[in-house]
Amino acid sequence: MATTNAVANGAAPAKLASSAFHSRDFRFYQIARLCVILGAEAQSVAVSWQVYQLTGSALSLGYTGLALFLPGLFFMLPAGHVADRYDKRYVILACYGLQAVCTVALLWIALHPVTSITPIYAVLFLIGTGRCFSGPAASALLPLLVPKENFVNAVTWGATIYQTANATGPMVGGLLFTATLASLGRWKGAPIVYLFTLIMLCGFTVFVSMIRVQSEVSEKKAFNAKTVLAGLKYVAETKLLLGSICLDLFAVLLGGAVALMPIFAHDVLHAGPKGLGLLRAMPSLGALAVSLTLIFRPIQHRAGKLMLVCVGIFGAATVLFGLSRSLLVSLFALLLVGASDMVSVVIRSSVLQLATPPEMRGRVSAVNWLFIGASNEFGEFESGLTAHWWGAVPAVVVGGLGSLIVTAISAVVFPALRRANQLTAESLRSAEVELAAAEPVD
Repeated sequence: MATTNAVANGAAPAKLASSAFHSRDFRFYQIARLCVILGAEAQSVAVSWQVYQLTGSALSLGYTGLALFLPGLFFMLPAGHVADRYDKRYVILACYGLQAVCTVALLWIALHPVTSITPIYAVLFLIGTGRCFSGPAASALLPLLVPKENFVNAVTWGATIYQTANATGPMVGGLLFTATLASLGRWKGAPIVYLFTLIMLCGFTVFVSMIRVQSEVSEKKAFNAKTVLAGLKYVAETKLLLGSICLDLFAVLLGGAVALMPIFAHDVLHAGPKGLGLLRAMPSLGALAVSLTLIFRPIQHRAGKLMLVCVGIFGAATVLFGLSRSLLVSLFALLLVGASDMVSVVIRSSVLQLATPPEMRGRVSAVNWLFIGASNEFGEFESGLTAHWWGAVPAVVVGGLGSLIVTAISAVVFPALRRANQLTAESLRSAEVELAAAEPVD
């Protein structure tokens, strides 16, 4: 009760705001994530600029997203089973070992220019495979790093650190792409970016190796269709989870404009690689500002309605970006895109873990990662394809309008999402039970 009164009187906000960092393992894990996301985002700028320079094609940019997405389509459900069955730390380390090998391959390709784009797509497919297995394991590991009462704070801090790296990484990538190592003539542009990514991957490995928590693993059940599909079945039966995942899937699938940013930077805004870095950074800066706000003023009530409103803002801001011919207006629109998406991320991530039993978290996280991969990487392919058909500007504008329509439909089809109130396990499960009781029985 004393803690409650202190919070009510504003006497202990700083303590509550940093509560997740009282855990040593959480601190190490977030430092590791900061390193690896910085490297990955810088690398993505180099890859996208390379691909566009080689091909000059929006469709080729879209295929980079498809190459990252396809492994999830094939392997994500088995990856969830692996996350529930084996030590999550070792799964994560193995996956990022594969990522390091892939970065070395990209470095070699950059130093020995190729005329075919196929080798780059092949490497991206392997990177997507590593992400496919690391994603569910990382998501299921987070609840083990902090006490239950600090979990939402941990999610918010995790999102803050992600957005910090996500904002900084593209700018670093853009700057490094224009740099040159004077003593080595070939070491300019992409090779320098890939070298930076390798250093960040080494840092990630060191800090994850220092985590002491023993991962919970489920009973070693047989690897069969029933165990692999258990997460998919659970999501389908839990309307709150299904609604939050579907809303994110279709809104971001239609409204994503990341794959087309090289076109906007080069052909529409005439801003070059540094401009591309700024464009890629703006959504993360907006998200960072919101996540810092949520640390000190966490979401207390009406979480579901807030998520719907923010996804609507995401769609409207995407339309503004598509119509803009000013770099400043485009940067502002992308700032809104990131800010509104951040609220959705915190709510959906909290719902995902709090409404899921511990023994199912890996498989349910795999389903979530499959949809996230669809909305991000496959969304890049969808953007590239529609831009190939209609042009980059109409593709982004139509996609943003589609996100607005999806938000309106989700508000009607998923009443559990509208009713979600507090981000606690008890409140979320209670809302699900009340909705089930209100449904007519056949």
